[in-house]
Amino acid sequence: MKKLFAAFAASLVMVSASAQTVPAPAIAAKSWLLLDATSGQVIASQDPHARIEPASLTKVMTAYVTFAAIRDKRLALNQMVTVSTRAWKVDGSSSKMFIDPATPVSVNDLLHGLMVQSGNDAAVALAEAVAGDEGTFVTLMNREAQRMGMKNTRFANPHGLPDANNYSTAQDLATLATTVIRDFPEFYKIDSVKQFTYNKITQQNRNRLLWLDPTVDGMKTGHTDSSGYSMIASARRPNGTTGQRRLISVVLGTSSDAVRTQESQKLLNWGFQNFDTVKLYAKGQPIATPEVWKGSQSNVKIGFTRDVLVTVPKGVAGKLKPVLERKDPLVAPLALNGQVGTLKMMADGKPLLVLPVVALEEVQEASIFGRAWDSMRLWLK
Repeated sequence: MKKLFAAFAASLVMVSASAQTVPAPAIAAKSWLLLDATSGQVIASQDPHARIEPASLTKVMTAYVTFAAIRDKRLALNQMVTVSTRAWKVDGSSSKMFIDPATPVSVNDLLHGLMVQSGNDAAVALAEAVAGDEGTFVTLMNREAQRMGMKNTRFANPHGLPDANNYSTAQDLATLATTVIRDFPEFYKIDSVKQFTYNKITQQNRNRLLWLDPTVDGMKTGHTDSSGYSMIASARRPNGTTGQRRLISVVLGTSSDAVRTQESQKLLNWGFQNFDTVKLYAKGQPIATPEVWKGSQSNVKIGFTRDVLVTVPKGVAGKLKPVLERKDPLVAPLALNGQVGTLKMMADGKPLLVLPVVALEEVQEASIFGRAWDSMRLWLK
């Protein structure tokens, strides 16, 4: 099912990005991307596949691997972790939570130290708690990245301090952000915490949008001298009568904290103001029941394996017209969820989206006599 979803999302992104006609704002960053997480579509981007140094955005994957360990009961939020000398001594000039080998710390506090305070010491402590050592944990990070389809990403450590083998892209980081929110919505709430106190030291979340925009609920900032200032931000706002809509912005390599905040806000506002996300079809809803040849039944229901939501420029939704292209003749056997055609969503005579259409039910072969009869019918057709 995840492979089907990936293929489905890829088809949406490929066509919608090329058809997007609303001019994008000028963003003062090395690369950037705006994703509608509700539909899975990239609204706009600039150099989304350019390799960059993720800096502390690396910690989003560290958090994901830790969340997975908690889900799988290999770790618990209230579990106390003994702080190693290695974690304690992590680069003293970098962001720290200020944990101490003399004082065990809970996994819950470490997660807040990781995502709110951006503690590099917390990243090492969590890596060791989950996997025993940093090296093994990094293997888990890269395994998850591969599973998510982050093709241009490699992690070398759990905190994001500079390393030539620690790199990613705006596209991959958007994929990671979407996966965290989808798989662990309860843990994702940590990202919206504005400040956290540990060891009598209170530190504020470096995501300034949490104070400026009440619809923003995450996700993470990053900075090193070599990478510049970066941010993954996410916001939810009302989407007409269809509930909430979530956008995720990835802004990489700006010149300052103020600029990454300003450009991220600009990108989110532009996306919400200029695009709508509409539901076209429901999961399992038949869009047609074409004839099947040589099958145990004469027709098959076809449609989609998930709700079909699409993001289009405002004013375009009412102009969308579906054009179904089938792989006729449909000859049994037909596998459940096997692709049987495509649906093109047209606007003003131009294709905006191409959606894979699948069989919503399995159709087995007919008897030898039924197949022979349909063979003759096909020959005469």
